[in-house]
Amino acid sequence: EYAEFLHCKSKKFTDFDEVRQEIEAETDRVTGTNKGISPVPINLRVYSPHVLNLTLIDLPGITKVPVGDQPQDIEFQIRDMILQFISRESSLILAVTPANMDLANSDALKMAKEVDPQGLRTIGVITKLDLMDEGTDARDVLENKLLPLRRGYIGVVNRSQKDIDGKKDIRAALAAERKFFLSHPAYRHMAERMGTPHLQRVLNQQLTNHIRETLPSLRSKLQSQLLSLEKEVEEYKNFRPDDPTRKTKALLQMVQQFGVDFEKRIEGSGDQVDTLELSGGARINRIFHERFPFELVKMEFDEKDLRREISYAIKNIHGVTGLFTPDLAFEAIVKKQVVKLKEPCLKCVDLVIQELINTVRQCTSKLGSYPRLREETERIVTTHIREREGKTKDQVSSFLGPSHPIPSIPSPPSHPLHPIPFHPINPIPSHSRDSP
Repeated sequence: EYAEFLHCKSKKFTDFDEVRQEIEAETDRVTGTNKGISPVPINLRVYSPHVLNLTLIDLPGITKVPVGDQPQDIEFQIRDMILQFISRESSLILAVTPANMDLANSDALKMAKEVDPQGLRTIGVITKLDLMDEGTDARDVLENKLLPLRRGYIGVVNRSQKDIDGKKDIRAALAAERKFFLSHPAYRHMAERMGTPHLQRVLNQQLTNHIRETLPSLRSKLQSQLLSLEKEVEEYKNFRPDDPTRKTKALLQMVQQFGVDFEKRIEGSGDQVDTLELSGGARINRIFHERFPFELVKMEFDEKDLRREISYAIKNIHGVTGLFTPDLAFEAIVKKQVVKLKEPCLKCVDLVIQELINTVRQCTSKLGSYPRLREETERIVTTHIREREGKTKDQVSSFLGPSHPIPSIPSPPSHPLHPIPFHPINPIPSHSRDSP
Protein backbone atom coordinates (compact mmCIF):
# COMPACT_ATOMS: atom_id res chain seq x y z
CA GLU A 1 0.00 0.00 0.00
CA TYR A 2 1.26 3.46 -0.86
CA ALA A 3 0.09 6.94 -1.81
CA GLU A 4 1.28 9.59 -4.25
CA PHE A 5 0.66 13.34 -4.43
CA LEU A 6 0.48 15.21 -7.72
CA HIS A 7 2.67 18.02 -6.33
CA CYS A 8 5.46 15.54 -5.45
CA LYS A 9 5.20 12.72 -7.99
CA SER A 10 8.61 11.25 -7.37
CA LYS A 11 7.85 10.32 -3.75
CA LYS A 12 5.80 7.36 -2.57
CA PHE A 13 4.24 7.54 0.89
CA THR A 14 3.92 4.18 2.67
CA ASP A 15 3.18 5.68 6.10
CA PHE A 16 -0.30 7.22 6.07
CA ASP A 17 0.55 9.42 9.04
CA GLU A 18 3.00 11.12 6.70
CA VAL A 19 0.20 11.44 4.15
CA ARG A 20 -1.89 13.31 6.71
CA GLN A 21 1.04 15.55 7.58
CA GLU A 22 1.73 16.27 3.90
CA ILE A 23 -1.93 17.28 3.37
CA GLU A 24 -1.71 19.71 6.28
CA ALA A 25 1.65 21.06 5.09
CA GLU A 26 0.44 21.58 1.51
CA THR A 27 -2.71 23.28 2.80
CA ASP A 28 -0.57 25.70 4.84
CA ARG A 29 1.69 26.36 1.83
CA VAL A 30 -1.24 27.25 -0.42
CA THR A 31 -3.63 28.99 2.00
CA GLY A 32 -1.43 30.08 4.90
CA THR A 33 -1.63 28.97 8.52
CA ASN A 34 -4.63 31.06 9.57
CA LYS A 35 -7.63 29.19 8.08
CA GLY A 36 -7.38 30.60 4.56
CA ILE A 37 -9.00 28.87 1.58
CA SER A 38 -8.03 28.11 -2.03
CA PRO A 39 -9.87 26.53 -4.98
CA VAL A 40 -6.66 24.70 -5.98
CA PRO A 41 -7.21 20.99 -5.14
CA ILE A 42 -4.69 18.67 -3.50
CA ASN A 43 -4.51 15.56 -5.67
CA LEU A 44 -3.86 12.32 -3.76
CA ARG A 45 -3.86 8.84 -5.30
CA VAL A 46 -3.96 5.78 -3.00
CA TYR A 47 -2.90 2.32 -4.22
CA SER A 48 -4.11 -0.59 -2.08
CA PRO A 49 -5.71 -4.02 -2.53
CA HIS A 50 -8.13 -3.10 0.27
CA VAL A 51 -9.77 -0.09 -1.38
CA LEU A 52 -12.24 0.16 -4.25
CA ASN A 53 -11.64 1.94 -7.54
CA LEU A 54 -13.23 5.28 -6.69
CA THR A 55 -12.57 8.99 -7.14
CA LEU A 56 -13.59 11.23 -4.25
CA ILE A 57 -13.52 15.02 -4.06
CA ASP A 58 -13.55 16.28 -0.48
CA LEU A 59 -15.18 19.73 -0.49
CA PRO A 60 -15.17 22.20 2.42
CA GLY A 61 -18.23 22.82 4.54
CA ILE A 62 -20.14 26.10 4.33
CA THR A 63 -18.61 28.79 6.56
CA LYS A 64 -21.05 31.51 7.60
CA VAL A 65 -18.73 33.82 9.56
CA PRO A 66 -15.14 34.51 8.37
CA VAL A 67 -12.34 33.79 10.85
CA GLY A 68 -8.58 34.26 10.65
CA ASP A 69 -7.38 35.20 7.17
CA GLN A 70 -10.65 34.23 5.52
CA PRO A 71 -12.21 36.90 3.23
CA GLN A 72 -15.50 38.58 4.13
CA ASP A 73 -17.28 36.77 1.29
CA ILE A 74 -16.01 33.36 2.43
CA GLU A 75 -19.53 31.87 2.31
CA PHE A 76 -20.04 32.81 -1.35
CA GLN A 77 -16.53 31.68 -2.36
CA ILE A 78 -17.03 28.24 -0.80
CA ARG A 79 -20.50 28.00 -2.30
CA ASP A 80 -19.19 28.78 -5.80
CA MET A 81 -16.38 26.27 -5.33
CA ILE A 82 -18.81 23.52 -4.32
CA LEU A 83 -21.23 24.27 -7.17
CA GLN A 84 -18.34 24.08 -9.64
CA PHE A 85 -17.87 20.39 -8.78
CA ILE A 86 -21.37 19.13 -7.99
CA SER A 87 -22.90 20.67 -11.14
CA ARG A 88 -21.19 18.07 -13.33
CA GLU A 89 -23.75 15.55 -14.57
CA SER A 90 -21.21 12.73 -14.47
CA SER A 91 -20.67 13.01 -10.71
CA LEU A 92 -22.55 11.69 -7.68
CA ILE A 93 -23.23 14.01 -4.75
CA LEU A 94 -22.62 12.89 -1.18
CA ALA A 95 -24.77 15.20 0.95
CA VAL A 96 -23.21 14.82 4.42
CA THR A 97 -25.37 15.92 7.36
CA PRO A 98 -24.77 15.42 11.11
CA ALA A 99 -27.44 13.34 12.85
CA ASN A 100 -27.76 15.90 15.66
CA MET A 101 -28.85 18.59 13.16
CA ASP A 102 -32.32 19.19 11.73
CA LEU A 103 -32.36 17.67 8.24
CA ALA A 104 -34.56 20.52 6.96
CA ASN A 105 -31.69 22.97 7.69
CA SER A 106 -29.00 20.93 5.91
CA ASP A 107 -26.88 23.16 3.63
CA ALA A 108 -25.60 20.07 1.84
CA LEU A 109 -29.08 18.84 0.87
CA LYS A 110 -30.16 22.36 -0.08
CA MET A 111 -27.23 22.85 -2.49
CA ALA A 112 -27.62 19.33 -3.88
CA LYS A 113 -31.27 20.07 -4.65
CA GLU A 114 -30.26 23.20 -6.59
CA VAL A 115 -28.19 21.23 -9.12
CA ASP A 116 -30.05 17.90 -8.83
CA PRO A 117 -33.73 18.79 -8.24
CA GLN A 118 -34.91 15.26 -9.11
CA GLY A 119 -32.42 13.68 -6.69
CA LEU A 120 -30.99 11.39 -9.38
CA ARG A 121 -27.37 11.93 -8.30
CA THR A 122 -27.68 12.58 -4.56
CA ILE A 123 -26.83 10.12 -1.77
CA GLY A 124 -27.50 11.17 1.81
CA VAL A 125 -24.82 10.42 4.43
CA ILE A 126 -25.72 10.80 8.12
CA THR A 127 -22.78 11.18 10.52
CA LYS A 128 -22.38 11.51 14.31
CA LEU A 129 -25.12 8.99 15.07
CA ASP A 130 -23.28 8.15 18.30
CA LEU A 131 -23.52 11.76 19.51
CA MET A 132 -27.31 12.11 19.45
CA ASP A 133 -29.14 12.92 22.68
CA GLU A 134 -30.30 9.99 24.74
CA GLY A 135 -33.75 8.81 23.70
CA THR A 136 -33.45 10.17 20.16
CA ASP A 137 -32.41 8.45 16.96
CA ALA A 138 -32.29 8.98 13.18
CA ARG A 139 -34.28 5.89 12.26
CA ASP A 140 -36.87 7.74 10.16
CA VAL A 141 -34.12 9.51 8.23
CA LEU A 142 -32.13 6.34 7.53
CA GLU A 143 -35.32 4.53 6.47
CA ASN A 144 -35.84 7.33 3.91
CA LYS A 145 -39.15 8.42 5.43
CA LEU A 146 -38.49 11.96 6.65
CA LEU A 147 -36.97 13.61 3.55
CA PRO A 148 -36.86 10.89 0.86
CA LEU A 149 -34.00 10.60 -1.63
CA ARG A 150 -34.04 8.26 -4.62
CA ARG A 151 -30.69 6.79 -3.61
CA GLY A 152 -31.51 6.80 0.11
CA TYR A 153 -29.37 7.50 3.18
CA ILE A 154 -26.44 5.68 4.74
CA GLY A 155 -25.37 6.16 8.35
CA VAL A 156 -21.73 6.17 9.43
CA VAL A 157 -19.83 6.61 12.70
CA ASN A 158 -16.43 8.22 12.19
CA ARG A 159 -13.53 8.53 14.55
CA SER A 160 -13.77 11.38 17.04
CA GLN A 161 -11.04 13.99 17.38
CA LYS A 162 -9.94 12.20 20.53
CA ASP A 163 -9.59 8.94 18.55
CA ILE A 164 -7.58 10.71 15.86
CA ASP A 165 -5.27 12.36 18.40
CA GLY A 166 -4.88 9.01 20.12
CA LYS A 167 -4.05 7.42 16.72
CA LYS A 168 -6.87 4.92 16.90
CA ASP A 169 -6.43 2.32 14.16
CA ILE A 170 -8.80 2.43 11.16
CA ARG A 171 -9.61 -1.27 11.55
CA ALA A 172 -10.47 -0.74 15.22
CA ALA A 173 -12.65 2.25 14.24
CA LEU A 174 -14.51 0.13 11.66
CA ALA A 175 -15.02 -2.63 14.22
CA ALA A 176 -16.38 -0.09 16.73
CA GLU A 177 -18.71 1.29 14.07
CA ARG A 178 -19.97 -2.20 13.25
CA LYS A 179 -20.56 -2.93 16.92
CA PHE A 180 -22.49 0.34 17.36
CA PHE A 181 -25.00 -0.49 14.61
CA LEU A 182 -25.45 -4.11 15.73
CA SER A 183 -26.04 -3.14 19.37
CA HIS A 184 -28.24 -0.07 18.90
CA PRO A 185 -31.95 -1.00 19.11
CA ALA A 186 -32.99 1.58 16.48
CA TYR A 187 -30.40 0.52 13.89
CA ARG A 188 -29.72 -3.20 14.40
CA HIS A 189 -32.38 -4.23 11.86
CA MET A 190 -30.59 -2.20 9.19
CA ALA A 191 -27.00 -2.77 10.34
CA GLU A 192 -26.10 -4.52 7.06
CA ARG A 193 -27.01 -1.33 5.16
CA MET A 194 -25.07 1.00 7.46
CA GLY A 195 -21.39 1.79 8.01
CA THR A 196 -18.36 2.96 6.05
CA PRO A 197 -17.69 -0.38 4.24
CA HIS A 198 -21.28 -0.46 2.94
CA LEU A 199 -20.96 3.18 1.86
CA GLN A 200 -17.81 2.28 -0.13
CA ARG A 201 -19.54 -0.59 -1.92
CA VAL A 202 -22.65 1.47 -2.68
CA LEU A 203 -20.57 4.33 -4.05
CA ASN A 204 -18.54 2.04 -6.26
CA GLN A 205 -21.64 0.27 -7.60
CA GLN A 206 -23.77 3.37 -8.09
CA LEU A 207 -20.93 5.39 -9.64
CA THR A 208 -20.31 2.54 -12.09
CA ASN A 209 -23.99 2.41 -12.98
CA HIS A 210 -24.16 6.20 -13.27
CA ILE A 211 -21.18 6.30 -15.63
CA ARG A 212 -22.71 3.49 -17.69
CA GLU A 213 -25.94 5.50 -17.97
CA THR A 214 -24.16 8.69 -19.02
CA LEU A 215 -21.87 7.01 -21.55
CA PRO A 216 -24.39 7.08 -24.47
CA SER A 217 -24.91 10.84 -24.18
CA LEU A 218 -21.17 11.36 -23.75
CA ARG A 219 -20.50 9.23 -26.82
CA SER A 220 -23.07 11.19 -28.84
CA LYS A 221 -21.51 14.47 -27.74
CA LEU A 222 -18.01 13.29 -28.70
CA GLN A 223 -19.24 12.08 -32.09
CA SER A 224 -20.85 15.44 -32.86
CA GLN A 225 -17.65 17.23 -31.87
CA LEU A 226 -15.64 14.84 -34.05
CA LEU A 227 -17.90 15.49 -37.05
CA SER A 228 -17.59 19.21 -36.52
CA LEU A 229 -13.79 19.01 -36.38
CA GLU A 230 -13.66 16.78 -39.47
CA LYS A 231 -15.79 19.28 -41.35
CA GLU A 232 -13.50 22.10 -40.29
CA VAL A 233 -10.42 20.10 -41.34
CA GLU A 234 -12.02 19.45 -44.73
CA GLU A 235 -12.44 23.19 -45.24
CA TYR A 236 -8.75 23.79 -44.61
CA LYS A 237 -7.50 21.06 -46.97
CA ASN A 238 -7.48 23.38 -49.96
CA PHE A 239 -6.71 26.47 -47.94
CA ARG A 240 -4.47 29.06 -49.63
CA PRO A 241 -3.46 31.99 -47.40
CA ASP A 242 -2.95 34.32 -50.40
CA ASP A 243 -6.40 33.70 -51.89
CA PRO A 244 -8.21 37.11 -51.88
CA THR A 245 -11.64 35.50 -51.87
CA ARG A 246 -10.69 33.62 -48.71
CA LYS A 247 -9.69 36.89 -47.04
CA THR A 248 -12.91 38.59 -48.08
CA LYS A 249 -14.96 35.67 -46.81
CA ALA A 250 -13.10 35.66 -43.49
CA LEU A 251 -13.64 39.40 -43.13
CA LEU A 252 -17.37 39.09 -43.80
CA GLN A 253 -17.67 36.21 -41.35
CA MET A 254 -16.01 38.21 -38.58
CA VAL A 255 -18.22 41.24 -39.23
CA GLN A 256 -21.33 39.07 -39.32
CA GLN A 257 -20.27 37.36 -36.10
CA PHE A 258 -19.86 40.77 -34.48
CA GLY A 259 -23.45 41.60 -35.46
CA VAL A 260 -24.73 38.31 -34.07
CA ASP A 261 -22.81 38.76 -30.79
CA PHE A 262 -24.09 42.32 -30.39
CA GLU A 263 -27.69 41.25 -30.97
CA LYS A 264 -27.39 38.34 -28.51
CA ARG A 265 -25.89 40.56 -25.81
CA ILE A 266 -28.73 43.05 -26.17
CA GLU A 267 -31.48 40.41 -26.30
CA GLY A 268 -29.90 38.27 -23.56
CA SER A 269 -29.69 35.06 -25.60
CA GLY A 270 -25.92 34.63 -25.67
CA ASP A 271 -24.17 31.27 -25.38
CA GLN A 272 -22.10 32.42 -22.39
CA VAL A 273 -23.97 33.84 -19.40
CA ASP A 274 -22.11 36.25 -17.14
CA THR A 275 -22.67 35.26 -13.51
CA LEU A 276 -20.59 38.05 -11.97
CA GLU A 277 -22.34 41.23 -13.15
CA LEU A 278 -25.08 42.60 -15.40
CA SER A 279 -24.15 43.29 -19.00
CA GLY A 280 -25.66 44.31 -22.33
CA GLY A 281 -29.43 44.29 -22.51
CA ALA A 282 -29.78 43.54 -18.79
CA ARG A 283 -28.06 46.81 -17.88
CA ILE A 284 -30.23 48.74 -20.33
CA ASN A 285 -33.31 47.06 -18.85
CA ARG A 286 -32.18 48.15 -15.39
CA ILE A 287 -31.78 51.74 -16.62
CA PHE A 288 -35.38 51.79 -17.86
CA HIS A 289 -36.93 50.03 -14.86
CA GLU A 290 -34.77 51.24 -11.95
CA ARG A 291 -32.60 54.23 -12.81
CA PHE A 292 -35.16 56.17 -14.87
CA PRO A 293 -37.96 55.82 -12.25
CA PHE A 294 -35.42 56.87 -9.60
CA GLU A 295 -34.63 60.04 -11.56
CA LEU A 296 -38.35 60.79 -11.85
CA VAL A 297 -38.82 60.39 -8.10
CA LYS A 298 -35.97 62.85 -7.50
CA MET A 299 -37.88 65.61 -9.34
CA GLU A 300 -38.93 68.39 -7.00
CA PHE A 301 -42.67 68.70 -6.73
CA ASP A 302 -44.63 71.05 -4.49
CA GLU A 303 -48.32 70.19 -4.32
CA LYS A 304 -49.26 73.57 -2.82
CA ASP A 305 -47.60 75.47 -5.66
CA LEU A 306 -49.29 73.20 -8.21
CA ARG A 307 -52.72 73.76 -6.68
CA ARG A 308 -52.11 77.49 -6.64
CA GLU A 309 -51.02 77.46 -10.31
CA ILE A 310 -54.11 75.46 -11.27
CA SER A 311 -56.33 77.93 -9.44
CA TYR A 312 -54.73 80.95 -11.13
CA ALA A 313 -54.85 79.29 -14.56
CA ILE A 314 -58.56 78.50 -14.25
CA LYS A 315 -59.42 81.98 -13.00
CA ASN A 316 -57.37 83.70 -15.72
CA ILE A 317 -58.95 81.56 -18.45
CA HIS A 318 -62.44 82.28 -17.13
CA GLY A 319 -62.01 86.04 -17.34
CA VAL A 320 -65.35 87.65 -16.54
CA THR A 321 -67.54 84.80 -17.75
CA GLY A 322 -66.68 82.00 -15.34
CA LEU A 323 -69.13 79.48 -16.77
CA PHE A 324 -67.02 76.62 -18.16
CA THR A 325 -63.29 75.75 -17.81
CA PRO A 326 -61.70 75.63 -21.28
CA ASP A 327 -58.99 73.13 -22.28
CA LEU A 328 -56.42 75.94 -22.30
CA ALA A 329 -56.16 75.84 -18.51
CA PHE A 330 -55.45 72.11 -18.59
CA GLU A 331 -52.86 72.49 -21.35
CA ALA A 332 -51.05 75.33 -19.59
CA ILE A 333 -50.64 73.33 -16.39
CA VAL A 334 -49.76 70.01 -18.05
CA LYS A 335 -47.20 71.57 -20.40
CA LYS A 336 -45.35 73.08 -17.47
CA GLN A 337 -45.20 69.70 -15.72
CA VAL A 338 -44.30 67.73 -18.85
CA VAL A 339 -41.30 69.99 -19.53
CA LYS A 340 -39.83 68.80 -16.22
CA LEU A 341 -39.60 65.27 -17.66
CA LYS A 342 -37.17 66.40 -20.33
CA GLU A 343 -34.00 66.31 -18.21
CA PRO A 344 -34.53 62.76 -16.77
CA CYS A 345 -35.41 61.46 -20.24
CA LEU A 346 -32.27 62.95 -21.81
CA LYS A 347 -30.20 61.52 -18.97
CA CYS A 348 -31.77 58.10 -19.62
CA VAL A 349 -30.78 58.40 -23.29
CA ASP A 350 -27.17 59.19 -22.28
CA LEU A 351 -27.01 56.12 -20.02
CA VAL A 352 -28.43 53.81 -22.69
CA ILE A 353 -26.01 55.17 -25.32
CA GLN A 354 -23.07 54.54 -22.98
CA GLU A 355 -24.19 50.94 -22.40
CA LEU A 356 -24.54 50.38 -26.15
CA ILE A 357 -21.00 51.65 -26.72
CA ASN A 358 -19.69 49.42 -23.91
CA THR A 359 -21.46 46.45 -25.50
CA VAL A 360 -19.85 47.27 -28.86
CA ARG A 361 -16.40 47.23 -27.22
CA GLN A 362 -17.14 43.91 -25.54
CA CYS A 363 -18.24 42.36 -28.84
CA THR A 364 -15.15 43.63 -30.72
CA SER A 365 -12.84 41.99 -28.18
CA LYS A 366 -12.96 38.86 -30.38
CA LEU A 367 -11.28 40.91 -33.13
CA GLY A 368 -8.20 41.46 -30.98
CA SER A 369 -5.99 39.66 -33.52
CA TYR A 370 -6.94 42.32 -36.08
CA PRO A 371 -6.46 45.66 -34.29
CA ARG A 372 -7.22 47.83 -37.33
CA LEU A 373 -10.43 45.92 -38.13
CA ARG A 374 -11.45 46.18 -34.50
CA GLU A 375 -10.73 49.91 -34.42
CA GLU A 376 -12.67 50.58 -37.64
CA THR A 377 -15.61 48.44 -36.51
CA GLU A 378 -15.82 50.30 -33.21
CA ARG A 379 -15.54 53.67 -34.96
CA ILE A 380 -18.23 52.98 -37.56
CA VAL A 381 -20.74 51.45 -35.15
CA THR A 382 -20.09 54.09 -32.46
CA THR A 383 -20.53 56.87 -35.01
CA HIS A 384 -23.86 55.39 -36.08
CA ILE A 385 -24.96 55.14 -32.43
CA ARG A 386 -23.99 58.79 -31.86
CA GLU A 387 -26.01 59.83 -34.90
CA ARG A 388 -29.05 58.01 -33.56
CA GLU A 389 -28.40 59.61 -30.16
CA GLY A 390 -28.78 63.08 -31.65
CA LYS A 391 -32.01 62.17 -33.43
CA THR A 392 -33.37 60.50 -30.30
CA LYS A 393 -32.65 63.55 -28.15
CA ASP A 394 -34.27 65.81 -30.76
CA GLN A 395 -37.33 63.58 -30.71
CA VAL A 396 -37.48 63.64 -26.90
CA SER A 397 -37.05 67.41 -26.83
CA SER A 398 -39.77 67.75 -29.45
CA PHE A 399 -42.24 65.64 -27.51
CA LEU A 400 -41.48 67.21 -24.13
CA GLY A 401 -40.87 70.78 -25.29
CA PRO A 402 -43.18 73.64 -24.31
CA SER A 403 -44.41 74.07 -27.89
CA HIS A 404 -45.52 70.47 -28.41
CA PRO A 405 -49.32 70.13 -28.40
CA ILE A 406 -50.87 68.11 -25.60
CA PRO A 407 -52.68 65.04 -26.96
CA SER A 408 -56.37 65.40 -26.36
CA ILE A 409 -59.05 62.79 -25.93
CA PRO A 410 -61.00 62.45 -29.20
CA SER A 411 -64.54 63.64 -29.07
CA PRO A 412 -67.29 61.05 -29.51
CA PRO A 413 -68.60 60.80 -33.07
CA SER A 414 -71.44 63.17 -33.83
CA HIS A 415 -74.85 61.74 -34.60
CA PRO A 416 -78.00 63.37 -35.98
CA LEU A 417 -80.14 64.81 -33.25
CA HIS A 418 -83.34 62.95 -32.52
CA PRO A 419 -86.20 64.35 -30.52
CA ILE A 420 -86.35 63.00 -27.01
CA PRO A 421 -89.83 61.76 -26.21
CA PHE A 422 -91.43 63.51 -23.30
CA HIS A 423 -93.64 61.57 -20.91
CA PRO A 424 -95.56 63.60 -18.34
CA ILE A 425 -95.12 62.43 -14.77
CA ASN A 426 -98.29 61.40 -13.08
CA PRO A 427 -98.92 63.65 -10.11
CA ILE A 428 -98.73 61.99 -6.72
CA PRO A 429 -102.06 62.30 -4.97
CA SER A 430 -101.84 64.52 -1.96
CA HIS A 431 -103.36 63.50 1.33
CA SER A 432 -104.41 65.80 4.07
CA ARG A 433 -103.20 65.12 7.59
CA ASP A 434 -106.79 65.16 8.73
CA SER A 435 -107.94 62.68 6.13
CA PRO A 436 -108.54 59.18 7.38
